[in-house]
Amino acid sequence: MKYLKYLLYLIIVLALIFFGKGFLTPSVSYESEITVNKPANESWAVISDESNLPKWLEGFKKTELVSGTANTVGAVSKIYVEDRGEEIVMEETITAIKPNEHMAMTFTMDFMDMDYEMFFKEQDGKTMINSKSMVKGNGVFAKSLISFMTGSMKEQEDENLSKLKELIDENTKNYFPEKVVDTSAVSVDE
Repeated sequence: MKYLKYLLYLIIVLALIFFGKGFLTPSVSYESEITVNKPANESWAVISDESNLPKWLEGFKKTELVSGTANTVGAVSKIYVEDRGEEIVMEETITAIKPNEHMAMTFTMDFMDMDYEMFFKEQDGKTMINSKSMVKGNGVFAKSLISFMTGSMKEQEDENLSKLKELIDENTKNYFPEKVVDTSAVSVDE
């Protein structure tokens, strides 16, 4: 009986620590950064190419535009990802966009909300890409769990950006083809 009492005290203390941490840390923030060997406009084009998203975003399946115009402020999309065999659907709203420099969006789902930003800074033909994330749990349990998950979330972002770096550095797709002017129909009268 004495051990049962100590076990109960241990469970209570662990629960207080778990929920207390969530109460004291209702949101978490983390950053990640890469430098790619391509200019900002090409880096931006690679990231904006929807066919590339599954190549660098872990678990990404598809996106569906819900409202607005794609890749513009106010556009809302459903994002489908798979995590450990389970499909997760989140709503993405673009909150800021300045091509080749900055993009910001919010992701909303039942468990948590995330504010996400990417900054692009070009120097000497290379681009530094910096991501900033702020995650807030929805509910006491989610806040507590997220307060203990900061390291794994940052690790996942580091892995995603590492894949993105490889994708951008190895890009051979010409996103900026030169326009060809057809002069065959032009006649010159002398």
